[in-house]
Amino acid sequence: MVGRVVELYAVEGLPLVAAGDDLAGLILAALSHAAVPLQDGDIVVIAQKVVSKAEGRSVELAAVTPSSRAIEIAAEAHKDPRIVELILAESNDVLRVRPGVIIVEHRLGLVLANAGIDRSNVEGETALLLPRDPDGSAEQIRARLVAATGAAIGVMIIDSIGRAWRNGTIGTTIGASGIATMRDLRGQPDLFGRKLETTEVGAADEVAAAASLVMGQAAEATPVVVVRGIDLAGTGTARDLLRPKHMDMFR
Repeated sequence: MVGRVVELYAVEGLPLVAAGDDLAGLILAALSHAAVPLQDGDIVVIAQKVVSKAEGRSVELAAVTPSSRAIEIAAEAHKDPRIVELILAESNDVLRVRPGVIIVEHRLGLVLANAGIDRSNVEGETALLLPRDPDGSAEQIRARLVAATGAAIGVMIIDSIGRAWRNGTIGTTIGASGIATMRDLRGQPDLFGRKLETTEVGAADEVAAAASLVMGQAAEATPVVVVRGIDLAGTGTARDLLRPKHMDMFR
C-alpha cells in the first residue's frame, strides 16, 4: 500500500535573471514550457538569488568604501573589507567573528553568517544582498501567479543557511505568502493518547529543505521548484519562524 505522495518539480528553462526582470512572468513562462500547470495547494519555492537579482540587490564592490570598523573586523575575519562593510550595513548587530565567518543578526531578524551576502553564481566583482522584504516579495509574486493561473497556491523564498549546532547549510524559508509557515501541534494526542505539550513544527523550513535538495546549490540552474502534495493551508510569514530574542538561549 502506498501512502501519501509528495512531488517536487525542479522547473527548467528559467533564463539568467537580471535587475528589473519580471520574475513572476519568467516563472510563468518556464512553467508553461515545462508543462507543469499550477494546481490548488501547490507551493512555488524560489531561490533567494533570483529574487535578489530581479530586485537589483547586486552591489559593485568597486563602489564600496570600507569604514574603520569594517577594516578592523575584516582583519579578524580574513575577509575583504568591502564585503564586511556591506555585512555591517545589512545587520543590526555583530554576534561572533572568527576567520572566514561573521555571524550577525540581519536587519530582517535572521541570525546568519555574513548577512546572507554571497558571491557564488554572481557575475563580475559584485556581491548579492538579500531582498529588502522577502515576505513582501513572496506576496507580490504569488499575487501574479494566482492572477495568471487561478490556482490557490503558496510561494516561498528560500536561502541556504547554517545552524549553530549542526554542520552544513540547509534550505531555510526567508519569505513566504499564502501558507501556514508553522504547525502548532500542541494539544493533539500522540500514538498513546498523551497530549503534545510543546510541539511546534517549522513546516515551511521542512519544505524549504526538501526543495533545496531538488534545486541544487551549484550550476543546476533550477532556482524554482514546485512542491505538490503537502498541505500548508493557512496564512503566515517567514517572520513567524524567528525566535524572539528574549527566548533565544544561545544569545
